[in-house]
Amino acid sequence: MSDEAEYIERLRARMVERQLALRGITNRRVLEAMARVPRHLFLPAEPPEEAYADGAVAVGHGQTCSQPYVVAYMTEWCEPSAQDRALEIGTGSGYQAAVLAELCREVITIERVETLAEAARERLKRLGYENVTVLCDDGYAGYPDAAPFDIILITAGAPSVPPPLLEQLSEAGRLVAPIGQGAQRITRYTRQFGGLHRENGLDVRFVPFITDRQ
Repeated sequence: MSDEAEYIERLRARMVERQLALRGITNRRVLEAMARVPRHLFLPAEPPEEAYADGAVAVGHGQTCSQPYVVAYMTEWCEPSAQDRALEIGTGSGYQAAVLAELCREVITIERVETLAEAARERLKRLGYENVTVLCDDGYAGYPDAAPFDIILITAGAPSVPPPLLEQLSEAGRLVAPIGQGAQRITRYTRQFGGLHRENGLDVRFVPFITDRQ
């Protein structure tokens, strides 16, 4: 391993320890996934120190890659297992999809900006994430052709969850999204006995959920 590769591994290990574990992320599989995914390769050409810093990073077209802690928090709230099928709305750079791919059997991710979708598709393929499918579309309707999903993760802030996405949750499925006007709160919906159980978590501020559908 080169000196640069070793340095980047140390940066990633420090990110996991200081930004995630010390701030309450306890799911061992999530911590290990965050330690494996090369975050710097999903971001614009920046010094690696910035890729692993405690903050969001712009990825173009008004989109961002969330700070590592928020990625880990939302992933942990999804309670991923190795047999789960996940749907992500808002691919962005593909980083969150890669984290989910480390933890789930299959990931379908939808990005409405064609340039971002194409770049994420190429990046994920190059890095060996063969269990990820990147689609370019409006994410409001989800992907009913492959439903139901055990996990649905929305990476943009919305006043409420689009009804088609809730309909595509499996029994015991979890949908995690930043919900609210302006500032949002990470919210989890769990399908239980045909109904939905709602829990509120971390206060956040995401870019808005954009859709052409109502």
